[in-house]
Amino acid sequence: MVIDLKPEQQRVIDDAVGSGAYQSPGEVLDQAIEMIREQLDREHWIFEQRGTVAAHIETGFAQAERGELIDGDAALVMLRKRREERLKTQG
Repeated sequence: MVIDLKPEQQRVIDDAVGSGAYQSPGEVLDQAIEMIREQLDREHWIFEQRGTVAAHIETGFAQAERGELIDGDAALVMLRKRREERLKTQG
């Protein structure tokens, strides 16, 4: 396969290899493709979960309308704890 790169694209690849972070242009492209694949996976997950996410948003709005709010700092603490617990079960 032959790919014609724009000068700016070639410069970015050359800069990445020149920085020492990558060994070759192919490695730069491998990383770029992996990043695109991860983004597509996230978009696919969001699309699949849109109903669930919408339901959570609706629940949150209803709670806010009833005055069931928590302080922003308390919310961050709660979210950090949830994240730590999730990472423990994954790791």
